[in-house]
Amino acid sequence: MTTTAQALVLFAHGARDARWREPFDRLQQKLASALPRCDVRLAFLELMSPDLPATLADLATRGVAEVTVVPVFFGQGGHLRRDLPALLDQCRQTHRGLRIHCATAVGEADAVLDAIAAYCIASLQGAAAGPA
Repeated sequence: MTTTAQALVLFAHGARDARWREPFDRLQQKLASALPRCDVRLAFLELMSPDLPATLADLATRGVAEVTVVPVFFGQGGHLRRDLPALLDQCRQTHRGLRIHCATAVGEADAVLDAIAAYCIASLQGAAAGPA
């Protein structure tokens, strides 16, 4: 059994190229360092492992009581409107003792859009200062 009562699952799409997941791994590591009393995991919709049902099953087996799933997607497309709710309903039925919450897609948050906008502005300024 785990000693954490709470978990955070970063839910991403997945890709065929293994390098695609590198920023998600870095994000998971940053969050795990910032939240030492929280079990921080990655889960994928398709093409990569682990998937969300396997991740939630493992957390339930370890005795985690509450999970927040954060879709690391830019917007609320079909996967988040249809596929994710169906997966969460399936997992809630399978693991009745596990409280599962879901946040909106990270790209829907103004703070995230502000950070991306700041990065774009800095990139433009950096390109202007660089060699022609």
